[in-house]
Amino acid sequence: MSWSLTLFVFVMLPIAALITGRVGRTLKKPSRKGQDKMGDILSTIDETLSGLPIVKAFNAEDKMNRRFEAETTDYYRTMNRLMWRRDLAHPVSEFLGTAIIIIVLWYGGSLILNNEGGLAPEDFMTYLVFFYSIINPAKAFSSAVYSVEKGLASMDRIDQLLQAENKIVDKPDAIAKSTFEQKIVFNKVTFGYREDKILHNISIEIEKGKTVAFVGKSGSGKTTLVNLLPRFWDIQNGGSICIDGVDIRDIKLKSLRGMMGYVSQEPVLFNDTFFNNIAFGVENASMEQVVEAAKVAHAHEFIVESAEGYQSNIGDRGNKLSGGQRQRLSIARAVLKNPPILILDEATSALDTESEKLVQVALENLMKNRTSIVIAHRLSTIKNADSIFVFKKGVVVEQGTHDELIENKGEYSKLCKMQSF
Repeated sequence: MSWSLTLFVFVMLPIAALITGRVGRTLKKPSRKGQDKMGDILSTIDETLSGLPIVKAFNAEDKMNRRFEAETTDYYRTMNRLMWRRDLAHPVSEFLGTAIIIIVLWYGGSLILNNEGGLAPEDFMTYLVFFYSIINPAKAFSSAVYSVEKGLASMDRIDQLLQAENKIVDKPDAIAKSTFEQKIVFNKVTFGYREDKILHNISIEIEKGKTVAFVGKSGSGKTTLVNLLPRFWDIQNGGSICIDGVDIRDIKLKSLRGMMGYVSQEPVLFNDTFFNNIAFGVENASMEQVVEAAKVAHAHEFIVESAEGYQSNIGDRGNKLSGGQRQRLSIARAVLKNPPILILDEATSALDTESEKLVQVALENLMKNRTSIVIAHRLSTIKNADSIFVFKKGVVVEQGTHDELIENKGEYSKLCKMQSF
């Protein structure tokens, strides 16, 4: 209808889109900041609720209130600025759309009045109708840009997790291994999470069916060494770990971890039923198997006393249970898996004296004819271990049975005397 008017419109629209885009991009940074602030608020709430006894015991209610108020005030200010910019989306798009219509009307009117471009008045009115039909979707699109920019900030936070690199992966030629036949060998293992090395040239052999114990002061490297076995971390500073002569890095992760049962110092439970927590990771477990595992761990009694028995919900992180009950439930989970290699990281640390004796008997029954690695601070629980390794500053300083180490009057003997006292 008019090439000159159309060309003029194609010049005006990108300018309006550029203005809209610049305003929209200013939303991304405060949106990301708002998401971070909301994460801080949720973290503060979680810490306060989970640590409520400590907060009350130290009369720190006012301090936590001030901390929470500071977090919410920052969030309010951030979101207030964000909402001001977001709410400008519609007025800005309306203003730009109206401004373009006025400019087109002025330019087209000047073409008609000056008899330029061969555009008749009635054609110009038709042109405006068509152009106005295009403007409305364009304004809606410009408004959507604001929402997109705001959403991109949330997507960035999610991508940090979804696109995080997992460095513990299977080799292309990794083999599947589901049985343990001979021994585990830690060969000159040196490891550090960062530049500082925690383990120094550790060499240990663990025969099948034997129970070995790692003892030593906190921070001496016991748990770090054990965590290398299921490849929670990979050796990077030197050495190797082999099972039946095969480097664990050459074994598929799923089959490697399938050979192991793990009971950690802090029992990890889920907001689910007793049954599902015990059967966690075991496909098609029957009720009879779950009950038997609970009996071995001396957990059956308190489970059946709950309102719905094995179908009772234990709460978030098992907060409806005592520390000893949570630990026994964690042990029952390892019993049900029935792995050839058992890792016990302070498995009885949260138990009272009576429960500890019951669970210790259950663990001894569980460890029969099974390869067990026990990390212990209570030395009374590992007297019957086939071999005890004493750690000090990332180095094995002593090795032997309980009686042998007592006779040596070394580091282990000192630890025993301290506990006896």
